[in-house]
Amino acid sequence: MTEEKELIDRLSKGDTAAFRELVEAYKKKMYYFALDMVGDPADAEDISQEVFLKAFRGFKTFKRDAKLSSWLYRIAYNASIDHLRRETLTPEAVEDSVLDVSNAGFSESPASSDPARAAENRLLGARVEKALQKVSSRERTVFLLRHYNDLMLDEIAETMQISVGSVKSYLFRCLRKLQKELAVPGTPGSMEVSDEGL
Repeated sequence: MTEEKELIDRLSKGDTAAFRELVEAYKKKMYYFALDMVGDPADAEDISQEVFLKAFRGFKTFKRDAKLSSWLYRIAYNASIDHLRRETLTPEAVEDSVLDVSNAGFSESPASSDPARAAENRLLGARVEKALQKVSSRERTVFLLRHYNDLMLDEIAETMQISVGSVKSYLFRCLRKLQKELAVPGTPGSMEVSDEGL
């Protein structure tokens, strides 16, 4: 936390080296979040660059008591939603995106030593991605932030500028829909529908 405070102090003074550190620390997270949201690698790259450009230009709007990660995810969320409003994803683009993002939340490690387990995780990831195409954008975003990016409920609320109660509601509905779509009596432990699992 002290490191983040120091980084914020440096950023507020216009320190370009601090901005490079910010980009290095968050560029992969912003890219993969955008990819999960829009499904196209090139668009995700554009959005992640847009996130840092907006962050650089608008750092004066950053509230000192907020978390940098929540602020950046909010910019990424808004940029992704704007992109989706401008362009309608085709079914083919959605299908292609499944392979790109299926490792984000379900692989044990970047290179699993168990090929069967890795294949199973990829298959599960692909099934979840297909199911996620059928939920609302807010439900999908809450799910991605919680289960792919490990944000806490209050951080998601801050990112999306909604209440913690709304976050719980969206997440609960999303998990229920995913369970129905996946047609299994329960989903993996990380997706159990309970206040603890949310």
